[in-house]
Amino acid sequence: MLETPDGFPRRVELSGFDDHRGSLVVGELHQQLPFVVERFFFVSKVPEGEPRGIHAHKECHQFLVCVAGSVKAMVDDGDTRTVVTLDRPTLGLHMPPLTWGAQYDYTPDAVLLVLASHTYDADDYIHDYDEFLSIVSSRRTQG
Repeated sequence: MLETPDGFPRRVELSGFDDHRGSLVVGELHQQLPFVVERFFFVSKVPEGEPRGIHAHKECHQFLVCVAGSVKAMVDDGDTRTVVTLDRPTLGLHMPPLTWGAQYDYTPDAVLLVLASHTYDADDYIHDYDEFLSIVSSRRTQG
């Protein structure tokens, strides 16, 4: 796991096993994720040049794994911005609440699996970056 400050997105290495029968990737969610998965979805067939995401969540955690192809994930906690290339199913990215994220540069064969801590709630989304920065700043002064 990549060492990062608390609350910042973390790269998570998943166990992978290869033999003559193929490849197996294992994730033990209760040990590797700080949340219970309530929802999952796949993103695929993204047209060339189209970004996805471009938002943050107030309460929802997300865990991203590119199970086929590759995609770049930009993550931003309001202070630090970084890009993680998700290019193998043994690499996951945990995005805690209040992480601004965007995914882009999908390869044509990319399939992104997203595990989420909450069911869909439109009110949990922050779509405006300035609003995101304001909420992050407000929560930091409160805590």
